[in-house]
Amino acid sequence: MKKQLVAALFLVGALGFSACSDDDKETTGTSRMEVRLTDAPGDYDEVNVDIRSVQIHRDATGDESGWITLDNIKPGVYNLLDFANGRDTLLASATLPAGAITQIRLVLGNNNSLKLKGENTLRSLTTPSGQTSGLKLALNTTLEEDVTYVVLLDFDAAKSVVPRGNSGEYNLKPVIRTITQAVAGGIKGTVTPAAAKPGILVISAAGDSVGGFADDAGRFLIKGLRAGTYKVQFTTTEPYKNKEVANVVVTNDQITEMPVTDLN
Repeated sequence: MKKQLVAALFLVGALGFSACSDDDKETTGTSRMEVRLTDAPGDYDEVNVDIRSVQIHRDATGDESGWITLDNIKPGVYNLLDFANGRDTLLASATLPAGAITQIRLVLGNNNSLKLKGENTLRSLTTPSGQTSGLKLALNTTLEEDVTYVVLLDFDAAKSVVPRGNSGEYNLKPVIRTITQAVAGGIKGTVTPAAAKPGILVISAAGDSVGGFADDAGRFLIKGLRAGTYKVQFTTTEPYKNKEVANVVVTNDQITEMPVTDLN
C-alpha cells in the first residue's frame, strides 16, 4: 500500500501541484507571490510593452535597499490586447519573506510599440519614466506566512497610450491598477508517534490531490490549497494504522491547523 501511495504522490508532483516534504522546513516564515498581467481593452490593434524585471519593496521609507527582484521572471514584449476581457498571463513569481510590502516596480525595456487600427506598421512608444528607475505602483499589503498571493496588474491600454501633439508619435504613460489577493491556504498538523512517518494525501471535493510527508518530528504542511473542504489521508506501515480525516476546511487567507492525528 505504501508503494502505491509513493507512486501516487510522484504522479501528483509531476502534474505541478505544490506539496511539502522534510526540505520544506526551510520555507518557514515565507509566502509565495505571483504577479500576473491583464488589460482593459483599447482601440488599437497592438499595444506592445517590453517588461524586463519585476520587483517588490519591503521598506516604507522608500530607499533602494528594500527592493527585491522576483527570481522567476518571464521577460519579454507583451501585447496587452492579448490579455483583455478577463485573460491574464504570469509575469513573475517568487518565494518571499513574510511581512509588509509597500510597492511593486516594473522595469521596462526600449521595445515598446503601437499598431493603430488599419495600419500594418508599428509605431514606437516612448516611455521616459519607466526605462531607468522603473514604474512604481503602490501595494501596501502584508504577506502572511505560508499563504500564496496573486498581484494582478490591470494595465489600461486606452489610457496608457498618449498622442504627442499632432506629430503622429505616441508616449507610453502606463496607467495600472493593482489588485492583491490571497488565493491559497493550506493544512498543517502533527502525527503521533513521529516514527510512523506517514505519506499524506489531501483530496478536494472534486477529487484533486496534493501530497506530502510528515517530517522526523511528525509535523507536516501542505501548501497551495484553494478554499474548500478536504479529506486528509495518512498512510503508513505496521504496527501503525492508516487514517482518514474528513471535512477539513481551508480558507484562502490562512493555514488550517488540524488536531494531532494519532496513528497508533
